[in-house]
Amino acid sequence: MSSFARRRSSALEQCASKSSKNRTMTTLSRMDLSILRILEADARISFAALAERVGLSKSPCWSRVQALEKQGVITGYHARLDAKALGKGLSVYALATVEFARYEAFEAAVLRHPAITDCHSTAGAGDYLLRIVAADVEDLDHLLRKELSQMPGVQRYTTTVCMKAIKEGGLVTAGL
Repeated sequence: MSSFARRRSSALEQCASKSSKNRTMTTLSRMDLSILRILEADARISFAALAERVGLSKSPCWSRVQALEKQGVITGYHARLDAKALGKGLSVYALATVEFARYEAFEAAVLRHPAITDCHSTAGAGDYLLRIVAADVEDLDHLLRKELSQMPGVQRYTTTVCMKAIKEGGLVTAGL
């Protein structure tokens, strides 16, 4: 490992260890992983069907799911919606650069904005990567010119329009 790589790795480890939100991977049994894989693919499965598929009775299966929820491994159950069917057929990613002193106000504004479906703090060319859904180009133009550009601390942003989704909602358990 090069000197640069060691310094970079050390800096990343120090940064991660200082983070109060840093989470370590929870040790999971094979049974827990089986439960997670099934729930991730079909969160509407009944406890009876889930228990049968993993070879447990209903009560121990339910207890394991509750423990996974309490540990924060399972964070919720959601329906996947078709944005186009709901009149929001245009999906755009925006990379925003935000004045450092205003990042908290920016994040608060993002949390309140209904057209911003995802927001990630990033390292690199920009500060935040946002996913925005809009009805059409006119709606997007309004969102960008009148709303995103006016959010607290926004210095500049670049956008990328999605032509089609190749993969969405990949399974987290696929690599476990």
